[in-house]
Amino acid sequence: MTRADNSAYLAQANDRRHQAALLAARHAIQELQRHGQPVNFSTVAQTAGVSRGWLYRQEQIRDLISRQQALKPPAARRATAHRATADSLRQRLDAARAENTRLRAENRSLRDQIARHLGLQRTQHDEHTPAEPQ
Repeated sequence: MTRADNSAYLAQANDRRHQAALLAARHAIQELQRHGQPVNFSTVAQTAGVSRGWLYRQEQIRDLISRQQALKPPAARRATAHRATADSLRQRLDAARAENTRLRAENRSLRDQIARHLGLQRTQHDEHTPAEPQ
């Protein structure tokens, strides 16, 4: 018994899902514009329920979003792009402190190793050097 070729149905379902995602993305752009919210890849992806990567691969949607971003004044674009939340800054500071503490401990350990190594070299050198006649 051979199986029926259902690939045509799968292709149709995939096409329907793709068209639904395109429609959702367009609708998301309109809703964001209507509510005065920023139209960018992150907000559109979140509102439409699709991934940002998928949006970047859809030329029509990418152009729509790019046009909306171009309408914003440059200063507003720059401020939005560089704005960080207090939590984000705190996390970065905590990570930097932790890295600093780790590096200090590593430096201390390396200094101790070097001191032990130099001490061993001195004792070995002193043991192998013949005593000078007096």
